[in-house]
Amino acid sequence: MRHRIHRRKLNRTSEHRKALLRNMAQNLIEHGRITTTIPKAKTLRPFVEKLVTQAVRTRRFMSAGDQAGALRMRRAIYKTLGDRGIVPKDHQEAYDDMSDAARARTMRMVSGRRYRTGEPKGRLAFTAESVTHRLIEGIAPRFEDRPGGYTRLVRLAQRRIGDHAQLAILQFVGDEEAPVSLTKPGKSARRTRADGRYAMAIKASKAWAKKGRDAATPDQAPQQEEPQVDEQSDTEDSETDDAS
Repeated sequence: MRHRIHRRKLNRTSEHRKALLRNMAQNLIEHGRITTTIPKAKTLRPFVEKLVTQAVRTRRFMSAGDQAGALRMRRAIYKTLGDRGIVPKDHQEAYDDMSDAARARTMRMVSGRRYRTGEPKGRLAFTAESVTHRLIEGIAPRFEDRPGGYTRLVRLAQRRIGDHAQLAILQFVGDEEAPVSLTKPGKSARRTRADGRYAMAIKASKAWAKKGRDAATPDQAPQQEEPQVDEQSDTEDSETDDAS
């Protein structure tokens, strides 16, 4: 019996589950929305909303001049979320073309500390932004007057290719797209291959069904034609017999 058990284990160990939630939360903060399965989305919602609440409290401490309280809240966010570096979208192509050494310079300072604000430093054209900085400075200000419910879960009609699990979109409230701006997303290579295999299977099943129907109803054997008797030759033969 599942009495007083309110958490989903997601078929993972505690360490694996914490790493999964942390990674998904970082992706949600970076992109504003993620597509995942419904159990994972339901598990991630309270995890993310707690982080947003801590970010809102951090801003309140900062506005009140309580630097100790703001530092305490920021450290709590670091402990739960980590500190991933986010590359600006405008410089993503340039970052992909960089060498590993150049990427390391855009991510961290010479001292080893991670860049926080994402502003250009020194000779660098751009630097990475801390996911914690984006949470506190970019997402928390939108929810300062909201008591809770920072995320929204939207169920999708499509299923995942591998295990046919139902998918859902988890996004922050306010990031919804207007109906006039919605566009049909393009198919991925994996989805295209899956649709091709599905169409081929349907075609093969129809061919086998047609072949079975043809075998169940054999063709009728052609009727043998009766030999035609030449009446004139029979008459001549009879006359010859009479004459003899």
